[in-house]
Amino acid sequence: MNRSELLSFRQEALEHLTTELLPFWVERMKDEKNGGYITHFDVNGHDTGEDEKSLIAQTRCLYTVSSAHRAGYGNGELAGLAKHGADFIINKMWDNEHGGFYWMMDRKGEIKIDKKILYGHSFAIYSLSEYTLATGDPRGIEYARKTFDLVQKYCTDTYYGGYFEMFSRDWVLAGPGSQGGDRKTLDVHMHLMEALTSLYACSGEEVHRRKLLEDIDLLLNRINHPVYKTGIPQFYKDWSIAPQIKFDIIWGWDRFSEEGQKGNATDNTCYGHNAEFAWLLIHALDVLNIKPEVYAETFRIIFDHTVDNGIDTEFGGVYVEGPHSGGVYDKEKEFWQQAEVLIGLLDACLLFGDEKYWDAYKNVHRFVFDKVINKGVGEWFPLLTRHGEPIWTHMGHSWKINYHTVRSMVQSIERMDKIAAKL
Repeated sequence: MNRSELLSFRQEALEHLTTELLPFWVERMKDEKNGGYITHFDVNGHDTGEDEKSLIAQTRCLYTVSSAHRAGYGNGELAGLAKHGADFIINKMWDNEHGGFYWMMDRKGEIKIDKKILYGHSFAIYSLSEYTLATGDPRGIEYARKTFDLVQKYCTDTYYGGYFEMFSRDWVLAGPGSQGGDRKTLDVHMHLMEALTSLYACSGEEVHRRKLLEDIDLLLNRINHPVYKTGIPQFYKDWSIAPQIKFDIIWGWDRFSEEGQKGNATDNTCYGHNAEFAWLLIHALDVLNIKPEVYAETFRIIFDHTVDNGIDTEFGGVYVEGPHSGGVYDKEKEFWQQAEVLIGLLDACLLFGDEKYWDAYKNVHRFVFDKVINKGVGEWFPLLTRHGEPIWTHMGHSWKINYHTVRSMVQSIERMDKIAAKL
């Protein structure tokens, strides 16, 4: 690896983060009138006026500003913006009767959807733990602990292991099929890993460590393919593979056909998720004080599968998904997959030092900076053609927010600094 080339990529990432990406959100997201964050923006960065504040968007925004503040960005001003979001999440979104957070509010903080969705609660744990780590405000870890306790009480499957994911307001398990009560997903269990990692880093409590290790074991031995180590998206409660369907309480809605089920419903894996899982596991192991080399073979398989099948060597960037054994089903380019693969490939460089991982990183980096970033606006296009032409052009909504983009730059810069120190 060439040190000057590495530092050039680092500088490009730093300039984007500090002069475009963070300013885009800091200048727009604070709802001065109602509290919380405004999250819906069009291609030009203008507020679309959509009357909703989702748990997923509010908590992800809280994570973004908290983690950026903890990493040293924002000249101290992000702490106040984080408190502003935490106030809304705790004071408006928490259900004082049944516990947990409502799934969807309107802008004023009135309930729109009162269901309890584990996907959202995982991000509540993640962001509130990060908020306390970043600012010292004890309310963050207080509510992260409360949320963790509710998840253990109501969501744990004590028979087959893992967690159920969809519930009514009073934590009654939802029905089967599109209601989601009979499904377990890679998405939720992976995001629980990142949530439990931050929770344990903040609390130091043995029960949080234990549950993190338990979730890691599930991901490695139940959810990942036994041969290819690629993530399997959906399961029935007994961990038999289920067709990947769209749920009534929608997240991940954008990649399905009108029928609500993928044509390749039981043989698809997502390149972005696989790389994200790998780097999140490396981070979890660091917090747990376990050397990542213990799982070196697994990491090598995941990173090689990503590079060999997920990287578009002709037009740049990361494909959406393909079969576990290799190949590509969907050649469009999603913003968040580019973001997560950047981090994962840098971890591969740190762990193995192979030139092919650095070459793959440069490929995705160039695609992001040349095609994905909305020049003059600062955020990333959510979905592009294989060639890099925007398909969707909104800069923000309830499922497309700053969490992936800002985190990618913060984490990539941190890793490039580590690599530079070795050169």
